[in-house]
Amino acid sequence: MAINTDVVDWGGVGRNDSGERAWLLQSPSVESDLRLEVDRRRSGGVSSLGAVFIVVNAALGAGLLNFPAAFNMAGGVTAGVMLQMFMLIFIISGLVILGYCSQVSNESTYQEVVRASCGKVTGVLCEVAIAVYTFGTCIAFFIVIGDQLDRLIAAAGHEADGMVGHWYTDRKFNIAVTAVSLIILPLSIPKEIGFQKYASALSVMGTWYVRTIVVIIKYMWPDKEVTPSYVPASSASWTAVFNAMPTICFGFQCHVSCVPVFDSMSRKEIKPWGVVVTLSMIICLFVYTGTGVCGYLTFGSNVSQDVLMSYPPDDIAVAIARVFIVICVVTSYPILHFCGRAVIEGLWLRFQGEQVEVCVRRERRRRILQTLVWFVVTLVLALFIPDIGRVISLIGGLAACFIFVFPGLCLIQAKLSETDNRSASWHGLVVFGVVMVTIGAFIFGLTTTNSIYKDIVS
Repeated sequence: MAINTDVVDWGGVGRNDSGERAWLLQSPSVESDLRLEVDRRRSGGVSSLGAVFIVVNAALGAGLLNFPAAFNMAGGVTAGVMLQMFMLIFIISGLVILGYCSQVSNESTYQEVVRASCGKVTGVLCEVAIAVYTFGTCIAFFIVIGDQLDRLIAAAGHEADGMVGHWYTDRKFNIAVTAVSLIILPLSIPKEIGFQKYASALSVMGTWYVRTIVVIIKYMWPDKEVTPSYVPASSASWTAVFNAMPTICFGFQCHVSCVPVFDSMSRKEIKPWGVVVTLSMIICLFVYTGTGVCGYLTFGSNVSQDVLMSYPPDDIAVAIARVFIVICVVTSYPILHFCGRAVIEGLWLRFQGEQVEVCVRRERRRRILQTLVWFVVTLVLALFIPDIGRVISLIGGLAACFIFVFPGLCLIQAKLSETDNRSASWHGLVVFGVVMVTIGAFIFGLTTTNSIYKDIVS
């Protein structure tokens, strides 16, 4: 059962809206395997093609806007593309490993797979990391809203500098009004997120519009006002490529959401799952590479952290893209908040050791309190953090943990539990798991330390 479920639902009475339940991140305090199995039998499960679209939609998001700046930080197109290709090997491997461990442990969520495979302590660390990651992503969403509203208001007021001069055009005021009165807070309080299917459709439309109509076409037929800056032919140093790692990890991180996708497939097997994730990541690679390359070549080293901010504010096509992005972010924030709230709820219930009946009676009060605290803190931080790149550099390190560290640990533990057949392939998989954990720990430590250092200096 989902953590936020009416008492009448427990006995099978009430609505049967399994398709509109939030199965992305459930509370570890509630048993859900039976309900998921019943739903799979009723609906026939998700097909492989359907799983591809879900995984692609889970990966593509606000990180798309930051890829041109990531290519700039990496030192050019060649370095950026090569880094993506290298990391894609481990990204796909991590998704396959999570599917394998989900099958072995019979768990349906990311944090429960980690807990079952690696133990209680690692499971708690994973839940804390998920909560922090979703919290940081929600801050990034507010910053994106502020960026796009600035330019939309500037276009409406025919001002090129993004400031019309009135109090109601102030960036902080508009972020707060959008957050409180327009969808975000009202949609964050309910206990269900059935609206996610509409948000997903808007997200896909917005992502493809930004990539094809704005970034690529504007590169092929640039505006007269746009003059590209210097575009280096190669990276200044080999260490410069590490600057782009947080953005790439943030962009391709869909691992937390993909464990329930594997669990809901009609063929819950590793081979079709491997085909699904490989095809999905290749699609994402083309989208991110197309946006990153064209956006970077359009503006060169002057490209903004949010690529849409580099375009003229009065461009109609870009204004439509900004509206798409605002709608996508406004509807995606409650989904990310729900995921983080579910993890916090699970940690709280396990820490308190409360019985299910007590939890149900107090659920509404806890949910409203958790939502208000989460919302206010993310909003206040977003008002005083003007650059989305700073947030992504921090949570990008956590994304590396979800891609590298936790799947690597799960693989190591899964293979160490096999005592009967330790062949060459067994040793090879253990070594591969160690390599994943090492790379992930290196990326997390490097990017997080670098981000904190830059924040302190600036």
